[in-house]
Amino acid sequence: MFSIFKKKSSALTFPYYLLKTDMHSHLIPAVDDGSRDEGESLALIRGMMELGFEKLITTPHVMQDMYPNNPQTIGMGYDEIIRNIPAGEKEKINTTTLRTGAEYFLDDHVLTLMENNEPLMTIKDKMVLVEISFASPPLGLKEMIFDLQIKGYQPILAHPERYTFYHRTPSTYRDLKDTGVLFQSNLLSFSGYYGGSVKNAAEFLANENLLDLLGTDLHHERHLAHLQELPFTNALQKAVGKGLMNSTL
Repeated sequence: MFSIFKKKSSALTFPYYLLKTDMHSHLIPAVDDGSRDEGESLALIRGMMELGFEKLITTPHVMQDMYPNNPQTIGMGYDEIIRNIPAGEKEKINTTTLRTGAEYFLDDHVLTLMENNEPLMTIKDKMVLVEISFASPPLGLKEMIFDLQIKGYQPILAHPERYTFYHRTPSTYRDLKDTGVLFQSNLLSFSGYYGGSVKNAAEFLANENLLDLLGTDLHHERHLAHLQELPFTNALQKAVGKGLMNSTL
């Protein structure tokens, strides 16, 4: 189990420029539980750039029963954002600095996509962001990870610290890492935004050098407001000091 004791945090706010790239957000309008319209999308994008990010790779949910997105629906929303960027901002916000991937919920739909050899939307090259249920781990998770790898993909597990069923058996994280999956933690997890247990799990992953990427998982203005005040805690300093993959994306 995770220790209840906390390390003292730094008073500094998080230096987002060190990451350069955010690779997990929900900025495509009206396709999932993120941005509701183009105006909100642009406002959130501006806010992220003001934090210090140079590049944003936004990742709409692909969850067949709730958000049945595909490259076409996501691409249409992305194109609409690009078309509506004011002329004076196109040098900073463009197809180089704003890209799109997806966040795939691991279920039978993803397996069907792979069986049909339909390409998944990736973060970069063959790196694909995946998530699982917050209620319970899916049966055959390791097998699904293996199936992705067999197809040539590098799976990235989104916010592993938020799957509370792993909190009492932190050794499970190492078992998952041994499959070759990468771990991406949410920055706000380190602030206690999702609760104390999630914060402890994020700190554990950072202190054990299990993190490969950090992301905002930005959905709305409330997230942005909390990101603007995110402290650069000891655990985050440890994660950044280890050398994350964000700047390579």
